[in-house]
Amino acid sequence: MDIEAVRTFLLALQDRICAEVEAFEPSARFGEDAWTRAEGGGGRTRVLKRGEVFEQAGVGFSDVVGARLPASASAHRPEVAGQGFRAMGVSLVFHPRNPHVPTTHLNVRLFTTTGDPAVWWFGGGFDLTPHYPVDADIVHWHRVARATCEAFDPGYYPRFKAWCDEYFRLRHRGESRGVGGLFYDDLHEPDFEHCFGLMRAVGNAFLDAYLPIVRRRMHTPYGEREREFQRYRRGRYVEFNLVWDRGTLFGLQSGGRTESILMSLPPELRFEYGWQPEPGSAEARLADYLQPRDWLAEFADVE
Repeated sequence: MDIEAVRTFLLALQDRICAEVEAFEPSARFGEDAWTRAEGGGGRTRVLKRGEVFEQAGVGFSDVVGARLPASASAHRPEVAGQGFRAMGVSLVFHPRNPHVPTTHLNVRLFTTTGDPAVWWFGGGFDLTPHYPVDADIVHWHRVARATCEAFDPGYYPRFKAWCDEYFRLRHRGESRGVGGLFYDDLHEPDFEHCFGLMRAVGNAFLDAYLPIVRRRMHTPYGEREREFQRYRRGRYVEFNLVWDRGTLFGLQSGGRTESILMSLPPELRFEYGWQPEPGSAEARLADYLQPRDWLAEFADVE
């Protein structure tokens, strides 16, 4: 079990993603906050603000230790409750300026505990949240996700896709956060190298899945109507992250750096009581995409 190799990969992944995002921007660049934690460990949080393509893009690396796993981390593994831990990962959320470019999220992580015996597991995935969905973009996203998984196990894509649909769901709204992707947690079989290999593959595949969509949609014309709808839908993103997201809960319950934990929140959003899109409008069309669907089967002929 080579934990330092995981750390090295995660730092390089953060560097590579930041460089690729900056290549889209004429002048905006990532600022970095390096931070430490009283209990042990730390990280580096990088945020790009007010770009021409990305209104805000946050890419965080953390490697923290603690004396006791919080409830959000041990709820699904009661045998490790109360143990000390080390958790490391890279997490990002991108909020584009153009409403036709989807919001996106990636997370890849490793947990280890200090029990006897020590326990380890990997988790991660990526998901897509469009406001004005395009079928070809969704198909591309899921084809990359499927190909990434099939290199390891043909059963991973349907399993992790379904897990993503279940996890990224606003249960109080009865809708999905977006059009899904991959999500997995508690992965520890068949061995460390296999699971670490999947982490590397998912992290590396993210740019292949997302950047072609950015290039296709970043110049699509939009006006204030589209921006207002984008702000409204960003409110749903905030609802999920603050009400349901286990990563947010883990960070706050473990005494993490609040500013880094909440970097996923958008710079502009709105809430409006009882708002409904105009029937038959482009905004109303989104509702058809906010339920779990077999995208690759439904749109098999889309290129």
